[in-house]
Amino acid sequence: GTSEEPGDPSPKEFLYGEEDFILPGTGWESEPGSSPSRFDRALLESWDDRMERGLFRYRLGPLPTRVLPGPLRLVAQLNIQRGTERRPPQPVRSLRQPFDPTAFNFTRLRPGELLLRLRRVAGDGGRGCPGEPVPLLVAINASPLERGHVLLLPDPRRELPQVLTAPVLLSGLEAALLSAHPGFRLGFNGLGGYASVNHLHLHGLYVSRPLPVEAAPAQPLCPSHRLWLLLRGVPAPAFLFYAAGPADLEAVARDVCRAAEQIIDIGLAYNVFITRGEPPEGTGSGAGRGLRVLLWARRPSFGSKASEDFNVALCELAGHLPLPAATLYRDITEEEALRTIHQHLLPEPELLRLGQDLARLLAG
Repeated sequence: GTSEEPGDPSPKEFLYGEEDFILPGTGWESEPGSSPSRFDRALLESWDDRMERGLFRYRLGPLPTRVLPGPLRLVAQLNIQRGTERRPPQPVRSLRQPFDPTAFNFTRLRPGELLLRLRRVAGDGGRGCPGEPVPLLVAINASPLERGHVLLLPDPRRELPQVLTAPVLLSGLEAALLSAHPGFRLGFNGLGGYASVNHLHLHGLYVSRPLPVEAAPAQPLCPSHRLWLLLRGVPAPAFLFYAAGPADLEAVARDVCRAAEQIIDIGLAYNVFITRGEPPEGTGSGAGRGLRVLLWARRPSFGSKASEDFNVALCELAGHLPLPAATLYRDITEEEALRTIHQHLLPEPELLRLGQDLARLLAG
């Protein structure tokens, strides 16, 4: 633990219930950011306060952003300081690496780095079942990708390794519904999928551009378990789970984590991305936007890969490319970006076989 500095801000309790969920899902046409929710205001005001207090590794101004020419409309963003100032990622040697109390972990965060304590108010029928969401601490990411880039942590004192669990994912899905901004996204980098700290956490950040994964057409793999395949119109083919509303969240969280466990069992790494998006059946189905949860299976990356132009983690797989160098930002093409991303992915036949296996697992 760290001693508290006098005048250090402490995390504010943020209690929420189902009445705080922003439904139906917000779309870009409804003027993004025009009316932030109670959650958005609490998060961004405390985040800006910590930036003023100098608790980040660098000051983040508006970032140069451009949409790359091409059908996928990838969003490139220049963030030189994150490339130079961030803490070096921890070496990952295994998909099941245990938590290491001697390495950097989130029990070492300074009190001022904590913004909110998200807790669901009991009273939804007093569900004391295993699917119950867990309280999450919202902390600054000291090397932010964007304004509002945060970490969402289950109690750090539990010292859980970076392996996604259904209760933590459920809490993350609920956090996604608390935001009124269509570009508030959450995600998870697994071990071997460029997780930089082996201590259970999700990322949350605001990206003020639509991404291809929100609306790309999907094909059903196991409709009874909301499992679909995104193969075309995305930078990286993914398995798609869909929650039309709060009633679906618990089952989606459970299914995503069962599928992720199977992916690790066969020696692959995974990343997860949560965004508001269109129903998998497409926009013509008459339903509003819900939550799309993307699960990528990938070849694991162990050790450091300094030779690449950018690391391929949850943002890059979804089509948001934070880039460390001005020349790269200026010159990169969609084709070059996709070449880097695809080095980490499975060949399509292997991906389709895995999809059939996951469909059988979830239907079983």
